[in-house]
Amino acid sequence: MTKATHIIRFIANEDSRIHLGQLVDTSRDVGLDTFDGKKVEAYLINGSIFAPEVTSVVYSVKQLLSPVSTEDCNYIRCLGLNYKDHANVSSFSLFADNANYQQEANMALPKAPILFTKPRTALADPYPAVIPVPKAAQDGTSDYEAELCVVIGKTGRDIPEDKALDYVLGYTCSNDVSARTMQMLTTQWSFSKGLDGSCPLGPVLVTKDVIPDPQTLDIKAIYNGQTVQDGNTKNMIFDIKKQISYLSQGTTLEAGTIFLTGTPAGIGFFRQPRVVLEDKGDIRVEIEKIGTLINKVHYEQW
Repeated sequence: MTKATHIIRFIANEDSRIHLGQLVDTSRDVGLDTFDGKKVEAYLINGSIFAPEVTSVVYSVKQLLSPVSTEDCNYIRCLGLNYKDHANVSSFSLFADNANYQQEANMALPKAPILFTKPRTALADPYPAVIPVPKAAQDGTSDYEAELCVVIGKTGRDIPEDKALDYVLGYTCSNDVSARTMQMLTTQWSFSKGLDGSCPLGPVLVTKDVIPDPQTLDIKAIYNGQTVQDGNTKNMIFDIKKQISYLSQGTTLEAGTIFLTGTPAGIGFFRQPRVVLEDKGDIRVEIEKIGTLINKVHYEQW
């Protein structure tokens, strides 16, 4: 059968079990189609996302899941301040009050990738899965960040830039959901960005054969029908080759490592008026050649 290029992980209508699949119609936006209740079919895949074997058996999607499971993911590495417009316009002010952040906007761009991490428990599925906002973050500062997610496909260390993309399995959409009040209490962001369900992925893992150059992709965040972020991956400060090369210095990047590669300008915390992820809100991350990651927001009551 065909080579795996558009890999989904899903619960099938036929047996209510979790499977991997290759989309039958790769021209469709599977995130939008499943949200709209349209029929989505996939060729069953034997094996794993790292060694997929596409069969001729076709199943239909009952529920879409994150294309990377918690079992396949061993580490979530995230880059902060990695888009020129985001870093220049807003983010250096995360530790300043609102009156001062305009003044701080002209600080120098970072000289090296700014790294933080998320635990695997942050992984979440696309719609109908929700983004859970715990009581501790229900203070009017829960925020979105549309990001291109890179999935490492083979293990490596000390990877040169010109070989970096050889280690990539593929790409998907991600939302770096953030609790801003918690984030501003400390210089280390892992806790405020690592809450349960704060890293939804999907709707599909598109391999590097389909996206040979990941620095040409339009990326948007859409909240309750309004486009709130509108950028392009060409505006990354450190492109994906540099990220992989830099972060593999003396460090083994295992297959299954996930990179969240930064977000463009337009995060809710710095919009006027401020935009907040509210209970029952609809947040979408749309990336060219991949599709739309959709989630509803749910405020936990306990």
